[in-house]
This record gives sequence, C-alpha cells and structure tokens, in this order.
Amino acid sequence: MIKILTTLVFLILSTILFSQKLMTRSGEIKFEASMPAFEEVAAKNNTVSCLFDTSSGEIAVLALVKGFRFKVPLMEEHFNENYIESDQFPKASFKGKVTNFDVSKAASAKSTFDVEGDLTLHGVTKKVKTKITFVKSGEKLITTCKFKVKPLDYNIEIPSVVKSKIAETVEIDLKFDLEKKL
Repeated sequence: MIKILTTLVFLILSTILFSQKLMTRSGEIKFEASMPAFEEVAAKNNTVSCLFDTSSGEIAVLALVKGFRFKVPLMEEHFNENYIESDQFPKASFKGKVTNFDVSKAASAKSTFDVEGDLTLHGVTKKVKTKITFVKSGEKLITTCKFKVKPLDYNIEIPSVVKSKIAETVEIDLKFDLEKKL
C-alpha cells in the first residue's frame, strides 16, 4: 500500500512540476538591419529553442547562428563568415527572467511583462531589458518580444565598404509558440 501511495504522490508531483515548463524547438527570430535606399538586410531563423518556467518566470532561448536565412545567399555567406563568425561563435543565447509573471493573467488575456537577462552573441554577453507579451491560444502560450542591439556592442565589426548599408542598431523580433514539455 505504501508503494502505491508513494508512486501516486510521485506521479502527481511530477505532473505538477512537469506542467510548469513550456517549450518549443521551432521558435522564430527575425532581425532587420536595413537602411533606406539599399538592399534589404534581414534574416529569419525558424529553429530556435525556448524553455519557459511559468512558476519562476525563468526563460532561456538558444539559436544556432547558421540557422538564419537571408533572401540573398551571398549575404548569408558574408553574415556567417565575415560578421558573426558562426564557425567560432555557433550559438546565440538569452537567459533571463520575466518579472512578476502571473500565469493566470497570461491564461485569460493578452498580457505584457518586463523581461531582463543576459544576451550572449558573438562571444559577448550583455544585459538586455525589454517587454514580453503572452497570449493563450488553445494549449499554447504565444510569446512575442522585440528589442534592439548594436553590433559594435557585441564586437561585430562592419567593414567600412558596407557600413552605410547596414543599420547601426539591429531590430530583433522573437515569437515562440510554447507548449507543455513532452
């Protein structure tokens, strides 16, 4: 009887703990660094992982840099080889916390919270603070976030030949359809 109760308690506790973590492996990051009157400098990565703990508000995001796709293949090659140096710095990550996250607010209506953490890109880690929005959609929690970074802050050098064609500040958009972890 004790084994059955122990097993039952373990199953209930693991279900409760299990349901507090949401994740995706098919999140999306877009970035835009275009300048007016020049060719578009934008890319998208649809293979981004995100893990979000609704009980603590902790969030972690991981993107493989070579996963970014550009409209122009040559631009993608230059991005990986000359700017972001993806062989040397293959991953970009964010680890932070959603401040005062309330799962009941996120489950009932669109809700926005502050998020703060460390963004690591090109081997450099910097603090980032922005807003993050959650919308419940069926069994998923749709998460969106926008922020801006400066390539120079991450030791990403833009050659003078193309410096006027690339924005000094890059706009980053994230979207994750988070689900219970399997």
